[in-house]
Amino acid sequence: MVKPIHIVKIGGKVAEHDEQLSKLLDWVARQTTRSIILVHGGGVKASEMAQRLGVETTMVEGRRVTNEAMLEIATMVYGGLINKKIVAHLEARSTKALGLTGADLGLIRSVQRLPEPIDFGLVGDIVSVNTDELRSLLARNIIPVIAPLTSNGQGQLLNTNADSIAAHVASSLAGIGDEAGEEDAGKGGAGKEDSEVDYEIHLDLCFDLEGVMVEGEVVKQLNSTRYKTIQEQGHITGGMIPKLDLGFMALEAGVKHVRILSPEGVPSHSSGTLLSKH
Repeated sequence: MVKPIHIVKIGGKVAEHDEQLSKLLDWVARQTTRSIILVHGGGVKASEMAQRLGVETTMVEGRRVTNEAMLEIATMVYGGLINKKIVAHLEARSTKALGLTGADLGLIRSVQRLPEPIDFGLVGDIVSVNTDELRSLLARNIIPVIAPLTSNGQGQLLNTNADSIAAHVASSLAGIGDEAGEEDAGKGGAGKEDSEVDYEIHLDLCFDLEGVMVEGEVVKQLNSTRYKTIQEQGHITGGMIPKLDLGFMALEAGVKHVRILSPEGVPSHSSGTLLSKH
């Protein structure tokens, strides 16, 4: 039996753009043959809130430095304001959804990033995903809406990149039933009930553009070899590099389809940039 699961990561800007959010959630509410997991960001709103509260925002290489004050703001904005807005809009579409952080249900365990070469503060790097809890929610036709916060399992929340959460969730679900999944069983891996289930995992990593752009044009398909070439040529820089690295990591873990695209392209199977191994 095949169970299709579609993980969609959206940026915080989408939650603030009523028309974009409405179109995306309309599509989510129409899905009856696949399970959906939403992962969202919220960096712009967090920066706005920090400014209102007089908390300085520090960015290094496009990534947020998170001290105690910024973590409090991130928790309020990501885990509260944005997360619950999305859940409420899904509820208005008669769709069951549950807003979560990685700390809830022990969903995503992380460790604080080492301070070298850059000290990002209270930022988490993911070490495990509790797929048992995710599958339990999906089995009840509940859409998990995951905010970009995780826990170290010792009471410390950590700000965690939303692309990373989406890619690790997709990779962990894709790994169920193979050797990697069995090794992770103690972290929420596959159980006996999954022995005859084939999970078909789709991952969409959304951002502001239509896809990966080279000289003003969308690259329709990108394999790892061409990625390295155009990166060396300087066409891919900044935050697109970790996004693509996570996408190719997910492919190697067994995710069937990985796309880089805009939120408007999610309902279409031909939009954005499709990543491939070869």
